[in-house]
Amino acid sequence: MSNAHFPSRVTLVEVGPRDGLQNEARPVATQAKIELIGRLQAAGLTEIEVTSFVSPRWVPQMADNTQVMAGLPRQAGVRYAVLTPNLKGFEAALATRPDEIVVFGAASEAFSQKNINCSISESIERFAMVCDSARKAGIKVRGAISCALGCPYEGEVAPERVGWVASLMKDIGVQHVGVADTIGVGTPRKVQAALAAALQHFPLHEVSGHFHDTYGQALANIYASLELGVHTFDTSISGLGGCPYAKGATGNVATEDVVYLLEGMGITTGIDLPRLVQAGEYIRGVLGQANGSRVARALIGQRG
Repeated sequence: MSNAHFPSRVTLVEVGPRDGLQNEARPVATQAKIELIGRLQAAGLTEIEVTSFVSPRWVPQMADNTQVMAGLPRQAGVRYAVLTPNLKGFEAALATRPDEIVVFGAASEAFSQKNINCSISESIERFAMVCDSARKAGIKVRGAISCALGCPYEGEVAPERVGWVASLMKDIGVQHVGVADTIGVGTPRKVQAALAAALQHFPLHEVSGHFHDTYGQALANIYASLELGVHTFDTSISGLGGCPYAKGATGNVATEDVVYLLEGMGITTGIDLPRLVQAGEYIRGVLGQANGSRVARALIGQRG
């Protein structure tokens, strides 16, 4: 531990309202989504991925994107991001005044074909117009590299692939890149290699980690990322979001669990853990589900 230069502060990007809820089969009321976002920012989260502007045919849960954005309890100092996979989606999103848009490309050719019906190079061409329009409108562009550690169709993904996709994203004007372990197969050294590949093209403050806990490695992978100085991570309240490619697997790492880890390391997050736990309890109550955060379950258990 002595040779690692850990960051003194970490920014968590809360993806529960978008990435977490998008796979829920039963519709979640618009008002419940708005309430969740209000509770998350009240707990101290300053970066929130709100919704996505994709065809409701593909993601019915996000069909109320415009209403959610209109109902946001906007707060100074909080950045609201939306996913926009194409120009049509971006144009719809623009009217709702997002602070940031997110585009995503895969590091796996097979995943790109299965997920968005085109090659990696073709997907980047699609995003080029989106990035250009967003930059002209003064909106920050974040890119996510999915399947950066492994693919359900191709297996292991080489760090060179991650570097290649990062360079393509850089070329079209993406300003921040997230290295995403979409199926949660990554382990610490592999994660460091993937991040190092992205860091060849983006500065440290514009690289983040997005880890799924499918194999129980997410916290270890975050620790390994901290060793490199990476200080931005996507997390999801109460571990919302399954992994559609690994049956019965858990999805995103729980925000509560990451905050607990960071607080224990003396790293500042600006997040109030008890209020965060309440936000997770709220949304799981709406969904009628058990809490996916170990830390939340432990703290709720202590309350008796």
